[in-house]
Amino acid sequence: MLFQLLSFSFAPPSRIWLDNVHCSGSEKSLAQCESNGFGVSDCKHSEDVGVVCSTKRIPGFKFIRNQIHNDQVEDVRIRATYSHRKRVPITEGFVEVKDGGKWRQICSEDWTEMNSRVICGMYGFPGVKRFNVRPYKLLAQRRKKNYWGFGVNCAGNEADLSDCKLGREIKLKGNSTCGRGMPAVISCVPGRAFAPSVSIGFRKAYRVEQPLVRLRGGAMLGEGRVEVLRNGEWGTVCDDNWNIRAATVVCRELGFGSAKEALSGAKMGQGIGPVHMNEVECSGFEKSLTECSFNLESLGCSHEEDAAVKCNIPAMGFNKKLRLSGGRNPYEGRVEVLAERNGLLTWGSVCSDSWGTMEAMVVCRQLGLGFASHAFQETWYWQGDPSSDAVVMSGVRCSGTELSLDQCLHHGSHIDCPKGGGRFAAGVSCTLTAPDLVLNAPVVEQTTYLEDRPLYALQCAMEENCLSSAASKADPTSYRRLLRFSSQIHNNGLSDFQPRAAHHSWTWHECHRHYHSMEVFTHYDLLSLNGTKVAEGHKASFCLEDTQCDEGIQKRYECANFGSQGITVGCWDTYRHDIDCQWVDITDVKPGDYIFQVVINPNYEVAESDYTNNVMKCQTRYDGHRIWTYNCHIGETFKIRSTHTDEKFFFFLTGSCSIFLMMVDIKWDEKVFSQPPIVQVQNGIIMKWNLSLKMLKTSNYTH
Repeated sequence: MLFQLLSFSFAPPSRIWLDNVHCSGSEKSLAQCESNGFGVSDCKHSEDVGVVCSTKRIPGFKFIRNQIHNDQVEDVRIRATYSHRKRVPITEGFVEVKDGGKWRQICSEDWTEMNSRVICGMYGFPGVKRFNVRPYKLLAQRRKKNYWGFGVNCAGNEADLSDCKLGREIKLKGNSTCGRGMPAVISCVPGRAFAPSVSIGFRKAYRVEQPLVRLRGGAMLGEGRVEVLRNGEWGTVCDDNWNIRAATVVCRELGFGSAKEALSGAKMGQGIGPVHMNEVECSGFEKSLTECSFNLESLGCSHEEDAAVKCNIPAMGFNKKLRLSGGRNPYEGRVEVLAERNGLLTWGSVCSDSWGTMEAMVVCRQLGLGFASHAFQETWYWQGDPSSDAVVMSGVRCSGTELSLDQCLHHGSHIDCPKGGGRFAAGVSCTLTAPDLVLNAPVVEQTTYLEDRPLYALQCAMEENCLSSAASKADPTSYRRLLRFSSQIHNNGLSDFQPRAAHHSWTWHECHRHYHSMEVFTHYDLLSLNGTKVAEGHKASFCLEDTQCDEGIQKRYECANFGSQGITVGCWDTYRHDIDCQWVDITDVKPGDYIFQVVINPNYEVAESDYTNNVMKCQTRYDGHRIWTYNCHIGETFKIRSTHTDEKFFFFLTGSCSIFLMMVDIKWDEKVFSQPPIVQVQNGIIMKWNLSLKMLKTSNYTH
């Protein structure tokens, strides 16, 4: 507008630009009204005028914009009918928009599948499907209709209805408004994670294909850092030109709806490995982000620019079945669940036996409160609802990926909780950000070596159980063979990593003259190719500190003078190879091929945004005198092939479990099969493999 442009053009705030203003009301700008002219005034600032605008528009107001905006549509919903009302999530029904505080239908005359695609995306569904229109026609004939005065014109690649163009104006004539049509209806296809309960059998039979895109580091389902699989290696996406259209392609590909946000600047933490894609451009109709164009020549993107997304997900109603009670703020409290007892729904507490970080993570996710910062087994200091003291859920065991607490393993109607509820009920404290520890695999690979050390020089290590059990019976004049290496542990998350135990409860170790702030900080294991542990070590958290930090980041934690322990975001803690217990005792290990494994925060003592990158595995060869470590990877499926005279063994390692397959009587033709069989596992069941096997001795496993 002219007046707005002029007001920004002249800087002095003391000037009074208009005086004696007279408007007819039809002007599009105040600058078009009669006045003395700009700058011609005898007024003082004590005479400055102002306005208060009403939320109601003038009768007869016509929209002059082509886009649908929030001031035109207050809300959108899918109004389910018939049996669809009982389904969770609601996937089918009439489309209604809220205008002027009232829900109104949209005429179907100009309604297209592209419009349906956008609405389904807003509600967390990746696609649309056909439906039986007849019952909706019969229902529409019997009901009084209240149509919205406009149509909708979506291209189909929009993330939200507000991005669509406004359709033609509809003349409102009561029930005869949409003479040749009826209220618009949509039917959406839910992603696999949200399929209605009637489709459980179908979901279990569904064959899972290897994904090319994944999300990491997000607290909620449907959000996280975008990572892409390319040439067998996972990498990130640079945020140059990253937009809502590309983010929506990612969301739909993963079984969610359209994107709520396209995040830049590593808002979901920094990834590791290469940056695979930069300057991504998508049309919005691609089935995978890998089909979008990107700049192959653009280099120099760092992980500080990692792209992330937040996707629309269906309303499952999980948050209505759980609550926190008695906490000092909405992010903490005693966990109370809504359960059926004697035919009635009642609120009750959760037994705290074995209650831990993974269970707390599920609670915080279910309530939309982010990550778990603490899991409490006593909540006497929180005054909860006395009527909810009774325990209604016990034996809870979660993997951490469940959408709700009742999806975790737990006792059924028979409750077993020796301590009872009340002050011993389970509690949580949630936070919006979390740390993310990642081991620098190349440092481990480059610093591995063997050292033979006399047992008499390892007395402190003996006290801290850093040697094998056989060392306690060994000759004091003998030597122990140690696999030594350096480890560099980075915090790539969004908050500092700090021990759960308070400073006053740390354990003092006189021999090494330091405090242990965590019972076990890392596990060091040497595994055979079939997954059996042949040697182990552990590194207690004797000193978590900021050894070094990225440029511009200040160190916060230092162990000197018994200071506070932790790892700041953007910093790393280095355990040098020459530090006590920084080894695996392999004195009794026979020569051969092995897997060297390092696990950070193995007991999930401290909550992290991503546990999948806490495991590093290396192939290892030991000839009795020397040792080699190679092919070190973080958090990837690890494939090792070993040949035996009569049998072939394949060992698949993941971040939390291993699968050992023994395949008998397989005719292996190297010319035909250049790679070992790839096994895909879901919920503990082997879903798919790429070879026809005559016999499979092990077909499932338990965590």
